This record gives sequence, C-alpha cells and structure tokens, in this order.
Amino acid sequence: MTLTMNKAAFYDLDGTLLACNLVSTHAYYARNDRSPFKSVYQFAKVLLRVPMLFGISLYSRSKFNVASFRAYKGMHRDRLVGLADDLFEVTLKPSILPHAAELIEKTRALGYRNVLVTGTLDFTIRPVALHFGIDEVICNRLEFRNHVATGRVIGNLMAETEKARSIREYAEREGIDLEECCAFSDSAADVPMLSAVGHPVATNPTPRLRRLAQQNGWDVLDLDGSALEYPKFLNAEAPVERSRA
Repeated sequence: MTLTMNKAAFYDLDGTLLACNLVSTHAYYARNDRSPFKSVYQFAKVLLRVPMLFGISLYSRSKFNVASFRAYKGMHRDRLVGLADDLFEVTLKPSILPHAAELIEKTRALGYRNVLVTGTLDFTIRPVALHFGIDEVICNRLEFRNHVATGRVIGNLMAETEKARSIREYAEREGIDLEECCAFSDSAADVPMLSAVGHPVATNPTPRLRRLAQQNGWDVLDLDGSALEYPKFLNAEAPVERSRA
C-alpha cells in the first residue's frame, strides 16, 4: 500500500518551523570548538558581527547568508558534522514552533511530499529532517578543501529567487504540478518561492510579508498560536491509499 505523492509542500525552515536563525546556529558551533581559546575567540567574533548581520538581513537575505557562511571559514568538517546532533538537541529542537510538527503531519496525511527548501547548511539540516520525517531537502552545501571549510557554498546560493528556481526544477524532474503544491515561509525574501506554487501560505509572517499576503489574497498561518487554523485547501479529506500492483 502506498500514498500517491504527485504534489509537494515546500517548507522554509528558520522563522517558519523554527524560531531561531543562522546566527544562533553558527554561535553554537563557534562556542563549542575543541580549543577553549579558539572557542572564546570565535564566539566573540559572532557577537561582534550580530549588528552587521542584522542590518544585512533587512537589506538582502542572500547577502546575509553569504556573510553568515563566511564565518565558518577555517572550521573542520568532522567537527561541524559531529556537533550537528548536539546542536539540534540543545538549540534547534527547543526552538521548534508549537504547531510545526502538526502542520507537517497534516500535509503528509493529505498526500503532499514534504520538502524543506532552506538556506541552512546540509549538515545542520540532517537531524531536523529526520525529526520531522521530511521526504526531501533542498539546501546550501558548505565547500570544504582538505576537510576545512572555505566559507563558501557549492553551487548557487539557496535564497530568494534561487529557491523558486530550485522548486520549479524539482517539480519538473519529479512530474509535480506546482498549481497543486503549497509553500510555507515567514519572510518577504521568499515571495518568489511562495509565488511559484498554487497555494502560498505566509507562515508566522513578518509585517512586510503579512501586508504582501493580504494584497495578494494569500493564506496566513501562525504556528505559535494557541490553536492552528488551517487554510481551506488543507481541510480536504486525506487521499485514499492505492494498492501497488
């Protein structure tokens, strides 16, 4: 028995399913270096960069990601991968928004393939995807040379219009009709991603995205509220299982 999955639910991560962001993730790696002296130095650098990163994030999500990933330069692959599970348990898991898992289970029950589309790095995403039972992940991959991070990503930076392009490419490859798909994000930077699907949902939206959602007639969903009110398209009955011949 298997469910048909010819449609997808595309999820942003930071601010959408989790209350944290790339800065808090890097801060964890910085303060957990093997060398106590290096750990203090790296963490201090993160703290000093916070005002700059905040300013950049208001201007461009892509430039914010580039600046954030540059701070990983010199970190060892084994250390980053090895700390990923601890990072999830200590920092990411406690920041999961109250109704995030419920929403993901809802889209799964309705026959959607759940896909994370995020600017977060691949080794950080793995335990998050396992926790939620995510089907596919589209994310940034940090470049390493001789197992040491260069501070750059491999390929195109996953942010803004690149998210939309990746969704379209994924849908074409998998034979998915984007008009039947939905997308969830909190940020106006993801308007291209939301616009790529038939059911865009502004999720825990920033004031700017909330205004854009109202102007475009998009659904708005808050995952940190006392009760979850689903958009109408998510109130359909779950698909019937089909027997595989």
